[in-house]
Amino acid sequence: MLCSLEKIWKYFNGEPLLRDINFVINEGERIGLVGRNGCGKTTLLSIITGNLSYDPSPENEGRLSFSGNCRIGYLEQGVGLSAECSVAEEMRKPFSELDREQERMAELEEALSGNLSDSEREKAETEYSRISTHFEDNEGYLIDVKIKTVLNGMGFSGLDLSRSVNSLSGGERTRLSLAKLLLESPSLLILDEPTNHLDLDTTTWLEDYLLGYKGAILVVSHNRYFLDKVCTRICEIEDGRLKSYSGNYSFYVKQKREDNLRQEKLYEAEQEKMKELQFFIDKNRVSATSAKAAKSKQHMLDRIVENAVEKPKMYEKSAKIRLEYDIEPPKEVFSAENVDISAGGKTLLESFSLSMRRGDKVGIIGKNGTGKTTILKTIQGLNPHTKGRINWAQNVKLAYYDQKNEYLNPNYTVIEEIHHRYPRMTDFEVRSVLGSVLLTGENVFKEVGVISGGEKTKLSFAMMSLKRGNFLILDEPTNHLDISTKEVLEDALKEYTGTILFVSHDRYLLNRIADRIVEIRDGKAYEYKGNYDDYLKAREIEKAEEERASAPPPQPAEKKQYRTKSQRAEDVKRKQELLELERSIASMEQEISEIEAKICEPEVASDYQRMAELCKALDDRKNELGELMDRWLEMQE
Repeated sequence: MLCSLEKIWKYFNGEPLLRDINFVINEGERIGLVGRNGCGKTTLLSIITGNLSYDPSPENEGRLSFSGNCRIGYLEQGVGLSAECSVAEEMRKPFSELDREQERMAELEEALSGNLSDSEREKAETEYSRISTHFEDNEGYLIDVKIKTVLNGMGFSGLDLSRSVNSLSGGERTRLSLAKLLLESPSLLILDEPTNHLDLDTTTWLEDYLLGYKGAILVVSHNRYFLDKVCTRICEIEDGRLKSYSGNYSFYVKQKREDNLRQEKLYEAEQEKMKELQFFIDKNRVSATSAKAAKSKQHMLDRIVENAVEKPKMYEKSAKIRLEYDIEPPKEVFSAENVDISAGGKTLLESFSLSMRRGDKVGIIGKNGTGKTTILKTIQGLNPHTKGRINWAQNVKLAYYDQKNEYLNPNYTVIEEIHHRYPRMTDFEVRSVLGSVLLTGENVFKEVGVISGGEKTKLSFAMMSLKRGNFLILDEPTNHLDISTKEVLEDALKEYTGTILFVSHDRYLLNRIADRIVEIRDGKAYEYKGNYDDYLKAREIEKAEEERASAPPPQPAEKKQYRTKSQRAEDVKRKQELLELERSIASMEQEISEIEAKICEPEVASDYQRMAELCKALDDRKNELGELMDRWLEMQE
């Protein structure tokens, strides 16, 4: 056990946001924390990290405890970095103790090379042995390799490490904070929306890195692919309470659906039973002959009411997003021919071309900084271009979603933002539109500048539904949305019969909506038919063909000459041993794959002792595989 919460409550304005939270985090667990926006996920993280106090239960109970070896690392956007330091200096900070040890080892080596008395020499050698053992056990000689690996993985491969942190963008600072946290390797790694500022390549790298992470992980994320790949337990906060599900996100969805259906049947059966009992009681209460039976039924009814099955949460209200239009455009709606895409005086793409027909749904992907958002702005005339042509058909009505919400006025209230754009709408009509995206009550009178990112996104889509555009241009539309609202938006976009051009890192959205993928890579645009999975398959084929094309032509084998029979025998023996090693390596890799598959099984994820046994077996097999590979390399040399 690393962390334990017992009977934890948290009140805001007299109302409980978290109620009776009981939660244990064990060593090596990878837990995903999910729930609607505003349900208390970040509040729970703040309590665990000590940034927020908790409230005792109504019985004045409640306890938060940690094991002695629990060291928490918490990702907060842009926090934990010194603005005046360089990137290299920041990345070196997690290894400050090892750096001091290395300096001390150098001092001791110099002292030992000089004239010391026997007692001084013995003392220096003892200290050197102790420090060097600790230094090697903590991989001190691999510090530079670790830093380079993490920075490259987090998308900083071409960055000048002498640059100051202050010169980086907000998204870059967030990625650097995450890189630094990974290098610190805390025993409990807490991440709040870690993939928000990551492109697809970096997200995939982070997923793979976390799969091999030795500490425990607690992550809040709305990225369903990420939760599926990384997590072995999902904890949901709903109505202030926390419920745990073994397995990844897909298993949680299935299990919750089954639990809700089971609870719905129990609830309906119990309600029917209560009606029958009440009917019997009402009918026989005044009868002298059956009053005793009625009293007994009343006691039975009281017991059922006291322990009544709760109404399933599947009845909770969801957002409703409807995207419709009035004017049907012609078949050929848009084309861009050899357009240059530039921003800040820098050319991102020399020549961008794209054509779209009515009803097309095209997803644009690529690494951060490749020009995806600039493409969307350029084709709308919001960003200048110097060459090429952009053609829009008649009767095309654009509706644009900007991920930064730059077109919202931060000084207007939510209701004023819509009134300003649609002055003829009544308050009732405006509030009805806002209510459809779950912006209700006092929230509509908050200033746009203070509402959350998710609420701004909902406001933007409420206005987009009013605009009734037949061509949607969307820049990261699912950022900041909770999973249930993402699914509502996906359904709305799937049902929409108009044309959509969108930029996204959301693999679920790309798979559900896109019928064509445009990847921006190395200053060029590459088109692929189908959704994101189809794109991945096409890229695998391309990469295999590139590797075959770049491989040197096979050389004719030379017949080996032997001077003696013993040389021939030794070579035959070596080849036989190599063959046996390759078989052992293949067998070990298969065994590792089977253990990893077992670790991902839901029933194993819920059995901590079994999980610990499998994790130890996995480490042992990986060590054995490493030894086999070392031996194989030696023999090849």
